[in-house]
Amino acid sequence: MQMDELSLAGRIAIWALPVIFAITVHEVAHGWVANKLGDSTAKSLGRLTLNPIKHIDLIGTIVVPAVLLMLGGFMFGWAKPVPVNWRNLNRPKTDMVYVALAGPLANLGMAIIWGLLLKLGALLGSSNEFISTPLIYMAHAGIFINCVLMVLNLLPILPLDGGRVLAGLLPNRASFQFSKLEPLGLPILIAIIAMGWLSKILGPPVYLLQISIIKMLGL
Repeated sequence: MQMDELSLAGRIAIWALPVIFAITVHEVAHGWVANKLGDSTAKSLGRLTLNPIKHIDLIGTIVVPAVLLMLGGFMFGWAKPVPVNWRNLNRPKTDMVYVALAGPLANLGMAIIWGLLLKLGALLGSSNEFISTPLIYMAHAGIFINCVLMVLNLLPILPLDGGRVLAGLLPNRASFQFSKLEPLGLPILIAIIAMGWLSKILGPPVYLLQISIIKMLGL
């Protein structure tokens, strides 16, 4: 049975854990790196935890992924952003690059971990189908959602992580001018989604990333 042949309840069961962990660990990674670099804001607010309840955003973590799952669209979502006070960082402009990169790199790490679980599911095979089949489905979902979140967040649009990285790498004057475009970021993303361009933008790099992980793990 293919994943698209599962019932809605089955698909929700398969996707729920990978989506929640992908979004939660992404945000925790931002806060953890910020804490290491001098800003303890997230730690003081209790956000350096893998407890998803602390990070769940009703719309971004539950409603949007559920609707996209039902519609068969390009799956993505978001959590409540972990607060970072850049003024507390040791080297604010440079350190914000590391803080921003932490989230996408965490997604890359999780995609690889799901890849290892996919390999485990394949090794268990038909003799342990009760365990191997849901594990394989969930691992495929985990690889996909983490690759999507990594690529999506690396788009050079503020307030996405890619925008934060670009702002940190640009010379001060250009960085300041670029940062003033942040209010346009959300409308730009909404327009991209409304025009149906998101899957066209993310599709090729997400596919390449998935294939690279699968080949790297010998699957």
